[in-house]
Amino acid sequence: MILTVTPNPALDSTITLDHLDVGESHRVPPAVTRAGGKGINVARVLLQKGFDTLAVAPVGEEDFREFKHDLGAIPSLLLPVPGRARRSTAIVEQGSGRTTVLNESGRTVPANTWERVADAVRSRLPHTGCLVVSGSIPPGAPESLVSDLLALAREAGIPTIADASGAHLLSAAAAGATLLKPNRRELAEATGDRDPLAGARALQAAGAGLVLVSLGEDGMMAVPREGPVLRARLDVVFAGNPTGAGDASVAAAASLLAAGMWDVRVLLSRATAWGAAAVLEPQAGSVHPDCDELEQRLIISEDPI
Repeated sequence: MILTVTPNPALDSTITLDHLDVGESHRVPPAVTRAGGKGINVARVLLQKGFDTLAVAPVGEEDFREFKHDLGAIPSLLLPVPGRARRSTAIVEQGSGRTTVLNESGRTVPANTWERVADAVRSRLPHTGCLVVSGSIPPGAPESLVSDLLALAREAGIPTIADASGAHLLSAAAAGATLLKPNRRELAEATGDRDPLAGARALQAAGAGLVLVSLGEDGMMAVPREGPVLRARLDVVFAGNPTGAGDASVAAAASLLAAGMWDVRVLLSRATAWGAAAVLEPQAGSVHPDCDELEQRLIISEDPI
C-alpha cells in the first residue's frame, strides 16, 4: 500500500473558458469541483492506475461530508477539524493553454491535529510500501511536520517521498527523504540557487536521496546522489492543465519505490510520462490513458560529466 498525507487539503474548482480578460466580467460554464490537495491527487492517480493506496488528511467539518462523498472509492482516513476546507480555483484558458491558479493558504487547526495525523501514519506503516507527504502546510502547523512524518517511515525502513516547498522542502531533505520532487521555481526559492542541478545538490548535501526536478515544458531532470544526471522530455509540448502534473509524477515514483524499483532511469521515465499525461486531463488527479504510450516516446539524455 502507498500511504499519502495531505496536510492542507482543498476543494478544487476548475473553470474553463476560451480566454481570460483580466479586469473584465466573464460568463463561464459551471465550475467542476472535487476534493483535492496534492496528496489526495496522488492517491487518485494511484487508484486509477490500479495501485493500493490510502489518503490521510485533516478536513474541515463544514465540508467533511462533501469531501468524503467526492472521494468515493478512494480509500481515505479523513480527520475532522473545525471550520471549512480551503478552496483552490484553476482558470484554464483553452485558447492559449494557459492556466491560472488561485490557492487559499488554509486555516489554522487545533494543535493536536498533527499528533492525530502522526498516529494515523504510525499505525499503518506495517502495511505501507511507500509514504508520500505532499502539498502545502497550513498556518500554525509545526515547522517539523514534514520531517517528523518522514522520520516515522524512515525508522521503519520504508521509502519516502516529499513534494513540499520552502523551509519544509529543506527539512524534508534533512530528514533523509528517499526522493524529493520540487519544480524549478520551488527549488530555487528553497535553496537560493537558480541552477536546478546546483539546487538539487544542495538538497542532497542536506541529506536527501534522489531529486526529481520538474522543468515544465523542458521535461524532468533526475539527480541521483551517485551516477549520471538524466533528463527526460517528450518530442512534443502538450497544451492543457498542468496543475496536476507534479502530483502524477509523484504517484509514478511512489508506485515504483513501493515495488522495490530503484532504477533512476525507470523512475524518471514513468514520472515524466505520467506528468505529461496529467496535462491532457481537464482536472488534477487523473492521467490520460495514453500515459504508457507516452513513456515509449520519451527522449532521455545524460548530462556530460
